Amino acid sequence: QVQLVESGGGLVQAGGSLRLSCGAPERSFSLYSVGWFRQSPGQARVFVATITQSGGSTDYAESVKGRFTISRDNAKNTVFLQMNSLKPEDTAVYYCATTRVARATFASSYTYWGRGTQVTVSS
Repeated sequence: QVQLVESGGGLVQAGGSLRLSCGAPERSFSLYSVGWFRQSPGQARVFVATITQSGGSTDYAESVKGRFTISRDNAKNTVFLQMNSLKPEDTAVYYCATTRVARATFASSYTYWGRGTQVTVSS
């Protein structure tokens, strides 16, 4: 089992930036691909970005391409989501999750999930 903890959320004005972190104490964390998803009230959880085990491949939702960057530091068991040029529609709870499937964009492909961190973008 992998215990994921997200951090870095908060309140920011439109156009601002935040960096989310997803960490796990287990050394096996580096063996998984990791994805970020987000969920707004009353909405389904949607894919944001994913990164492979080595960090060599990344994929993004069209809505965040060019604004968000996913990266990882396996020595620190941490995956990051750098979010720039934030928009009010980016407001959501952001979750990280692990999968054995490279470049997976469906939530059903992910096994372990964190509890989420709230991101609020004011206009």
